[in-house]
Amino acid sequence: MTPKRSVAGAVTAVTALALVLVGCGSDGGGGAPVEGGTFTQILDTDPGNLDPQMSAGSALFDLSKYAYDTLVSVDGEGEILSQLASEWNVEGTTATLTINEGITCSDGTEFTAQTAADNLNWISDPDNQSAFLGAFLPAGITTVAEGDTITMTLSAPAPFLLLGLSGLPMVCAAGLEDRSLLASASNGTGPYVLTEAVPNDHYTFEVRDEYTWGPDGATTAEEGIPAKVNVRIVSDGTTAANLLLSGEVNAAQLTGPDADRAIGADLFSRESTAVAGEQWYNHAEGHPTSDPAVRMALTQAVDLDELAGVITAGKGGSATALATVAPVGCTYDSVSGSVPAFDVDAANQMLDDAGWVLGADGVREKDGTKLSLTFLYDSSIGAAAAAAAELAMEAWQEIGVQVEGKQQDETVLLDALFGTGAWDISWVTVSVNSPDQMIGFVSGTVPPEGTNFSHIQNADYDAAVAEAVQLPGSDGCPAWQKAETALFEDADIVPFANTTVYMFGNGAEFDWLGNVSPTSIRLRG
Repeated sequence: MTPKRSVAGAVTAVTALALVLVGCGSDGGGGAPVEGGTFTQILDTDPGNLDPQMSAGSALFDLSKYAYDTLVSVDGEGEILSQLASEWNVEGTTATLTINEGITCSDGTEFTAQTAADNLNWISDPDNQSAFLGAFLPAGITTVAEGDTITMTLSAPAPFLLLGLSGLPMVCAAGLEDRSLLASASNGTGPYVLTEAVPNDHYTFEVRDEYTWGPDGATTAEEGIPAKVNVRIVSDGTTAANLLLSGEVNAAQLTGPDADRAIGADLFSRESTAVAGEQWYNHAEGHPTSDPAVRMALTQAVDLDELAGVITAGKGGSATALATVAPVGCTYDSVSGSVPAFDVDAANQMLDDAGWVLGADGVREKDGTKLSLTFLYDSSIGAAAAAAAELAMEAWQEIGVQVEGKQQDETVLLDALFGTGAWDISWVTVSVNSPDQMIGFVSGTVPPEGTNFSHIQNADYDAAVAEAVQLPGSDGCPAWQKAETALFEDADIVPFANTTVYMFGNGAEFDWLGNVSPTSIRLRG
């Protein structure tokens, strides 16, 4: 949900659908492999409940990669690779996957095709309120197992189904039967098992020596694979940078001046592009932002180009589309020329025409209700977000809007978005690879049953999506672009910034897929 990564599910998706794949970077020196060592990584937010299928918040998404596998994996070029499944085929509304033999869970039990089917059916059941339904897994799928094969029957074609499955963690049978086991422990097939969980401090994992079914056949028997992984929670970016530069930790994601320090030290690094700024409005009844005129005025009142420069600390630019994380399913610019232009006079006129009258105190009101809004933004973005938020609030106040800004951590922010609904404007980023992964966030069922946390209903978007899903892969991209344009023209959601995201290593190298790929880690002396 941040410029560093963002949402994938209940979201968090929001902060999480976060599949930022490895881009260019620096190799940072290297060295001889270190055997039996500990790899220490920093996360800036505590993940909360560790059930990997209930939230796709970026912190939990990062943590889950160590203990849980996915049915298939994907490389930086978008090629689908094996993981739990060795073969796959998608044709129309039917998908089949063959599960590898000999896969064991951390509790010693076997992971079978039936276990995989049970996972998919649990996520597909809307009563379970999984954050991944509608994002990584399209709604309306039923799955059956026969022998070593699962067959998925879709309610409609899903052009990017396998890309979604590459981000969907699989739980073992014991965790499916009693999900309370997953809140503070792991029960998966991944290369590591969680051995210690101290919320808001650290999470420790130990390697599984028998692991041989990683992405494209990766194992934990390679030189330099850490025997332990220690994930520390450090919310302050400067502290994280100090720990990284001193060598006390091996990996940290940094932004702004802290990233500049790491770049100057010539550390191992990876970089990519991610969404940095998305402005969401609460369309639910009872909120002033349910009024289309208010949403339009709030959009026109701010200089989005200026906000983009501030929130990215000069390391980014204007937004281009909802799906920007490599490998992207579609490449287009659906934002330019679609988002309403900066025009303060037009914003004031819009509110005047809608009956929002400016009071003596400088605050507009209508039918006895003041135009008073709650604005939430993610604290992990740091000083850049605070500066950009101040600019936005000043602009809104100038057109007669009373705004209370609240900088929240990811857990509190997601609770407001998907739980209490106590917000009117929010800056959260939902980072996805393909436009279909956004469907559940910008249309359809609202929380608690669904992930449409803004309560958006846009008939033009829905019509274009219905057209797009009937077309295979990139053939549907023009229709996906049309769908997104419909959202932006109505100011239902306003993307305003992309940024360059940096992941650094010290004493270690790794592939970075928006999260560290565990089997790629190599400790270096």
